[in-house]
Amino acid sequence: MTVLLYTLLFLVSVAVTLGACTLFTNAIEWLGKRFNLSEGAVGGVLAAIGTTLPETSIPVIAIFFGASRAEAEVGLGAILGAPFMLTTLVIPILAILLMVYAGLGKRTAAFRLNYPDVRGDLSFFVVAYGVALACAFIPSQTMHIAAAVGLIGLYLYYVKLKFSQSDEEASEGALEPLLFARKAAIPSFGLIGLQAGLGLAGLALGAHLFVLAAETIAGALSISPLILALLVAPLATELPEMSNSFLWLYRKKDRLAVGNVTGAIVFQGTIPVSIGLLGTDWTLAPTALITMVLAVVAGSFLLAQAAWGHWRPWLLSGSALLYIGYVVYLYGW
Repeated sequence: MTVLLYTLLFLVSVAVTLGACTLFTNAIEWLGKRFNLSEGAVGGVLAAIGTTLPETSIPVIAIFFGASRAEAEVGLGAILGAPFMLTTLVIPILAILLMVYAGLGKRTAAFRLNYPDVRGDLSFFVVAYGVALACAFIPSQTMHIAAAVGLIGLYLYYVKLKFSQSDEEASEGALEPLLFARKAAIPSFGLIGLQAGLGLAGLALGAHLFVLAAETIAGALSISPLILALLVAPLATELPEMSNSFLWLYRKKDRLAVGNVTGAIVFQGTIPVSIGLLGTDWTLAPTALITMVLAVVAGSFLLAQAAWGHWRPWLLSGSALLYIGYVVYLYGW
């Protein structure tokens, strides 16, 4: 009975997330339009930061306010799980969904992207996360502090670049009226902010319900706590990014869909990592180190494809093999 109840809660969490996602994406697009921002800034910065802020509170609380080593490890798991999940699972799912949408006749089977933007985002991530990975082998707190300051500066520079861009090419999908002001040609900042805030709160609530349901079901089915910590929990925290991107992809707003994920990848590879470098000794277990290595490999693979000319969905989905391989490894660990 418990499993059935929490399975229903899981379905409720998905419904809440999808509804909140509709509110948030619609509001964030209007916010970008009112400030005359590029889609790179809207997807890569506003949407990415908005959806990652709630989950970033997890490592902050666990590392700086936790009273035990175990709580610090929870914080590190939250930090390292997100980039791994985004690079090895979320982007491959986007590629698979693109092919599904194309098969259903909803759109073409090719990403419509600004590839210099994609290459820039992934280059920032590979460099930043490579530095963080190297720090795991350098037991110097001074080096860790220097790296953390450098990563924060790198992200601020990334944001500066995004906000200095202009939109040369609009998305194929049209901007729909603000849901809280359907008859307004230009909705007010107040209504846009209210809708975005409620959408963001709904995304956080949906992720929380997802975690609660997943933890209970995992306990009832005797799933390993390690698998839950490294795979299920990060999946829940990345649910807002995934939901936003899936919806934008369906609406043929590829630059927003992909920019939301790659922007989140850059954020997750710099700011939360800096928190870990400053608040812990950055001593990582082999299972955690493997997620970092796989994330760098996946990010480099995605970057190489973007540098090659354009993303091929069938090839892009191959990054999921890294995720699947890691799951198999954990089961045998």
